[in-house]
Amino acid sequence: MKNRTDIIEVFAWEALDSRGTPTVACEVGLTGGTRGTAMVPSGASVGTHEAKALRDGGQRYGGDGVRTATAQVNSVLATAVRGLDATAQADVDTALRAADGTADLSVVGANAVLAVSVATARAAADAAGEPLYRYVAEGSAAPLLPMPMVNIISGGAHAGRAVDIQDFLVVPIGAGSFAEAIETAWEVRRSTAAVVASRGHNVALIADEGGLGPVLPSNRAALELLAAGIEKAGFRLGTDAAIAIDVAASEFYDPAGRTYDLAAEQRALTAVELTEELRSWAADFPIVSIEDPLAEDDWEHWPGAAAALAGMQVLGDDLFVTDPKRLRRGIACSAANAVLVKPNQIGTLTAAHEVVNLAHGAAMATVLSARSGETEDSWLADLAVGWRTGQIKVGSTMRSERTAKWNRLLEIEARLGSAATFAGAAALAPAPAV
Repeated sequence: MKNRTDIIEVFAWEALDSRGTPTVACEVGLTGGTRGTAMVPSGASVGTHEAKALRDGGQRYGGDGVRTATAQVNSVLATAVRGLDATAQADVDTALRAADGTADLSVVGANAVLAVSVATARAAADAAGEPLYRYVAEGSAAPLLPMPMVNIISGGAHAGRAVDIQDFLVVPIGAGSFAEAIETAWEVRRSTAAVVASRGHNVALIADEGGLGPVLPSNRAALELLAAGIEKAGFRLGTDAAIAIDVAASEFYDPAGRTYDLAAEQRALTAVELTEELRSWAADFPIVSIEDPLAEDDWEHWPGAAAALAGMQVLGDDLFVTDPKRLRRGIACSAANAVLVKPNQIGTLTAAHEVVNLAHGAAMATVLSARSGETEDSWLADLAVGWRTGQIKVGSTMRSERTAKWNRLLEIEARLGSAATFAGAAALAPAPAV
């Protein structure tokens, strides 16, 4: 006899992400009539060791079509999971990986696999009569609203390399609730835009994630603008609001010369020199988090950078790519004290959750992250709350694919009412003094 939560139907189609690039959307149907849908994101700054999204090639959509991936969902992956119990997420994800047969999901595509994985969780949650954030929580773990990192100024691959550093973000460390944190970020973005305009820069240049994308003379200039924007908004630097930066150093690393080439400033730095540069910025600005200060395979220098940047959150993205094996290596050599978690880097919810649990077991902070190519889907917000990641990085406070996640978190906090718990500044590693 079939369970009411057995998978009976899997259907995928080609949708568009926030850059107008095709992505995979999927619906999973269960025996009892419950259905779950999901659309998956893609990144511009993509780590070498990420699971591989499957693209069609050819002329259509400049080679970025995903009809091959959706066909794989509707045939190979549908066959692999049909008849499985949707409430057994680990079994479903194991079957999806087995159907591909490669470590990087390069046969059927990580974009195809993740779409089925998330849609299955959505369908199972609906069958259980629970919101996704409660369904994915472990045991009786209480929901936790995450501290947001909000993009204000962008460079790198997200803004035509106007500056070398990829993102400059505000962290509302003085906020007492998620709603207050988003309001703070909104005020800072508005005020920073006014500062940018007053200094003669173009505020019409908007980056992939909704941040400002002015062409600036140096990377430090972006920090000066953001600090000025925080103060113009009426907030105290380092008390009400602090700064996070995503260096994305792999994007400007020269493996031949083993240098980090800051093209916007016409400088080439060694790993030690770049680390010292970041440390000097932190001495002058209230920087509480530095993501990917070095390149993804510069394992030799990551531990030294983490030690030199002690007192701040040193966050690994391209270094770890949401891969349990790479995270274990990083834990063993003290390469970082925090990990960025992007489910599409690893392909399944089970593997992404394993990384969260592994990090928490090693006393590392976790930041659930969207990608630069996002959709209006909001499942990431539920994962942040249910998995108790403590932090979330979605983009800016504008563009609907970004606000969809913020709005879902605002809804969850409002529905929880007095039972809502906000992670606050304590979620960062180490927690800043406020």
